[in-house]
Amino acid sequence: MDDLLSQVRDCRVCLGQLPHGCRPVLRAATSSKVVIIGQAPGSRVHASGIPWDDQSGKVLRKWMGVPEQIFYNQALFAIIPMGFCYPGTGRSGDLPPRKECAPMWHSKLLEKMPKVELILLIGQYAQRYYLSENVKKNMTETVRHFDHYLPKFLALPHPSPRNRFWLVKNPWFELDIVPYLQSRIEDLIGKE
Repeated sequence: MDDLLSQVRDCRVCLGQLPHGCRPVLRAATSSKVVIIGQAPGSRVHASGIPWDDQSGKVLRKWMGVPEQIFYNQALFAIIPMGFCYPGTGRSGDLPPRKECAPMWHSKLLEKMPKVELILLIGQYAQRYYLSENVKKNMTETVRHFDHYLPKFLALPHPSPRNRFWLVKNPWFELDIVPYLQSRIEDLIGKE
């Protein structure tokens, strides 16, 4: 696994398309039980090199019911975004993740993690890639029907502050899915 992680971190396939350069950000271990697949690092994560080191990460940890020190324990949680490098900013926020990363690296990484029991698919890019023809007509419906993808996958919205209105419009998420997520995480990782 260490060699593979080094290869990913040394990847420069997209160098010419990344306005801020390459800095692949991920964490994983052969013992990881849960894989978190989000979009791509934002500018703050690009600067720190620590995945989910932003407001979205705080919300995600709250949804999962885990403190920071547990969240960053790669023996428990692997963090593998759809795009490993910060893609830059567009008109309405960060650009989509680069399309090269997931096909190039995800299956190799997942093969090295035989203990994975749950993969969190955060946002539409991860959901479309992993659920393909089983994805619903939009992200809201995919998340609403989370039980269709269990036990392997759990679809979640992105925990970005930009999605606060989505959360207000869809109170069922925090009433039904967040408690399920917390219970499942606790079952998988125990009282670490």
